[in-house]
Amino acid sequence: MVIERTAGRLPARAPTPRGLPVSAAVRLRALDGLPEPENPLAASTDDARTLSVALFARLRALDKGTPEHAYVRNTLVELNLSLVKFGARRFRGRPEPAEDIVQVGTIGLIKAIDRFDPDRGVEFSAFALPTIVGEMKRFFRDTGWAVRVPRRLQELRIDLAKASDALEQQAGHRPHRAELAERLDLTEEEVAEGELASHAYTAHSLDAPVGGEDDERAPRGTTGRHTAVDEPAYELIEDLDSLRPLLDQLDERDRLILSLRFGEELTQTEIGRRVGLSQMHVSRLLARILGELRDGLLEDGATAEETAD
Repeated sequence: MVIERTAGRLPARAPTPRGLPVSAAVRLRALDGLPEPENPLAASTDDARTLSVALFARLRALDKGTPEHAYVRNTLVELNLSLVKFGARRFRGRPEPAEDIVQVGTIGLIKAIDRFDPDRGVEFSAFALPTIVGEMKRFFRDTGWAVRVPRRLQELRIDLAKASDALEQQAGHRPHRAELAERLDLTEEEVAEGELASHAYTAHSLDAPVGGEDDERAPRGTTGRHTAVDEPAYELIEDLDSLRPLLDQLDERDRLILSLRFGEELTQTEIGRRVGLSQMHVSRLLARILGELRDGLLEDGATAEETAD
């Protein structure tokens, strides 16, 4: 097994400054009577907790940079590596490889071991887990963006998400931009900039299907953005183009009545007053004209189908 460190990769058993395996004499001096775990990686949680307490006390008594100090420190890493795996479980759904997340978490574990003070009376697992998870989140923040944005906007995205959740809990609805600006003491322009930057976190393929408004799996902000959509006006344009020669065949009075009815949207009574006819006569004329146009369209459609066949 290898564990990641800022200085490189170290084998499970800490090496001496010359890079040679730790000798039995070094291990004896490092442990100073403490029991040596045969396989720290396989130790139970209770055994790891008990032995870690003793090893932390021993670690403080050793000088940094010595083989004995490196051995005890590396044994503590192995004993508590389960904390890293536990912290990595919450990020199982992320696209980053699990091995990378564990390696980054191990760096956090090493930092926690170096900073831990047993005299404070805090259990090591409670102290180390936030550091481990924090290191993982920092890794996602620095490397997980599809488009690189400034750190200021990355942090603003997190602040906006937290404020939005808090305000939604209080008000019962998604907060408006002005509410977020007031909450975070920002301008609405700055909030808008943070919202725009959040879209750079994840990139979606142009070939990916875009769900409808009821599809919870559809990426937020992409619903309704289609490459092409059905346009009902196209059919209307086609119908009007087919009507044009039929309208040209009507006499001037019939075209005037159609224009007044469907262009100016006058009632039959108003049309009658305009052309000097009764409302009943206008009604009969409209019925005739529309019937002729309908028959002409149907006949034209049938002719087109026969030509296509």
